[in-house]
Amino acid sequence: MDDDRVFRALADPNRRRLLDRLCDRNGQTLGQLCESMDMTRQSVTQHLGLLEQANLISTVRRGREKLHFINPVPLYEVYARWIRKFEEGRLGLLHDIKQELERNGN
Repeated sequence: MDDDRVFRALADPNRRRLLDRLCDRNGQTLGQLCESMDMTRQSVTQHLGLLEQANLISTVRRGREKLHFINPVPLYEVYARWIRKFEEGRLGLLHDIKQELERNGN
């Protein structure tokens, strides 16, 4: 995984919005993705290109259409590498506090 590319791609709110749209309905065309974006078709295309370079989306040609699909693997890798380890410590601490309170009758 190229962490820098993924984080750069996720840094832009428009790209996150495109990912949200694909998460809601995977396999959309450029035209479909442009419908609710307040930007030019060319700008959406550039954002999609950066998402594809970061491996956050993939595309499949269907006739003349190009369908865009979210690739959750890099997002999971970010979670596994950067988020889960902090989450586990906090959950362990909460578990320990709960056990301590239960032992003390509270």
